[in-house]
Amino acid sequence: MPAVLAVSHHPFVVYTSNICAILGLRALYFLLAGLLHRLHFLHFGLAAILGFVGAKMLLAKWVEVPVSISLGIIVVIVLAATAASLIYTRTSHA
Repeated sequence: MPAVLAVSHHPFVVYTSNICAILGLRALYFLLAGLLHRLHFLHFGLAAILGFVGAKMLLAKWVEVPVSISLGIIVVIVLAATAASLIYTRTSHA
């Protein structure tokens, strides 16, 4: 909520955006919980994303990475982990 307050001072926008975020994260959690038995490499992907974000935060003083590049890297990592997991489950069950 503090991040939203930095962007907007309208209480309606702040509360509705947080409600939507909570509902979206709840739905995403149940989706991932249902698929977890097929996503064997998801934890490696999440670790890579956390490492990237941590490195970006540590190096922010010297290196500026555009938001579009960061989003692209995160999407590529998630897609790679998902694809590797699906290929692994397909070959291990065949």
